[in-house]
Amino acid sequence: MAEPLLRVENLKKYFMVPDGTLHAVDDVSFTLDKGETLGVVGESGCGKSTLGKTILHLTSPTSGKIIFKGEDISRIDNRKFVELRKDMQMIFQDPLSSLNPRMSVSEQIAEPLLIQKVFKDEKELNKRVLELMDTVGLARRFAQTYPHELDGGRRQRIGIARALALEPDLIICDEPVSALDVLIQAQILNLLQDLQKEKGMAYMFITHDLSVVKHISDHISVMYLGQMVEKAPTKELFSHTWHPYTKALLSAIPIPSIKNKKEREILKGELTSPIDPKDACRFAPRCRFACEDCFKGTPQLEELSKDHFVACRRVREINEL
Repeated sequence: MAEPLLRVENLKKYFMVPDGTLHAVDDVSFTLDKGETLGVVGESGCGKSTLGKTILHLTSPTSGKIIFKGEDISRIDNRKFVELRKDMQMIFQDPLSSLNPRMSVSEQIAEPLLIQKVFKDEKELNKRVLELMDTVGLARRFAQTYPHELDGGRRQRIGIARALALEPDLIICDEPVSALDVLIQAQILNLLQDLQKEKGMAYMFITHDLSVVKHISDHISVMYLGQMVEKAPTKELFSHTWHPYTKALLSAIPIPSIKNKKEREILKGELTSPIDPKDACRFAPRCRFACEDCFKGTPQLEELSKDHFVACRRVREINEL
């Protein structure tokens, strides 16, 4: 069996805060193969963005392993990671704040190529920048404009062009369409899929919107307060949703029909604090199926069918499995 492009094992990222230790990412494991897309979903504050940044070493992991292309990169030095940056890139959520307001479009796209010293000849560099603009559908007439002069969709295309510049094997997309209107969202999603088919890259697609990951992902992992509570192939997850939290997320997807009166699952109760959390199911205080046992120890992911994992003590009882 081929080695996955990315393998994350028991990854943890904790932050020290005045009230204690904040468990942003807590014992997360998954694999991602070349050319595939993993969707990571959950509410704001569940740790999905921190997970992506930890994998890219934009913040250092507390413990666990990050194995990329067969090499453990969990504790590599900065000089080694500069080389690894060629193969791992990120598209950020806010296209305006992630770009330098003092640099033109062409300068923004050329920056990673200059840092990695890909081209010695300026003519070849400029040619590559224009090619990248063509690839992401950004008209060449915008080469000397600045981010504030463009709309959100064009700014995000700059971010995608920057991420593609070094032809990486993995791109982490941190809610790349959440700040865009629906029409532009569709354009960006279709662009990402076309680029993946053409270049064979793998995506880790972070979002709070399950309808978006259904469109783009091969597999989906659902996070709740730093932990993964359900993961499965996309079609399997939507046809057999087992975790109560995932069911609540799915019920929130709007249906464009006045005849369809889908019942919403409204979550009640208080969020568990991610600061020094107790050894218990973190979703239990908001779960209508919670029992006394749910507050005794943290449930572990269990494979209930092929490649479908769920962390819930009552999952069989709830779903009559």
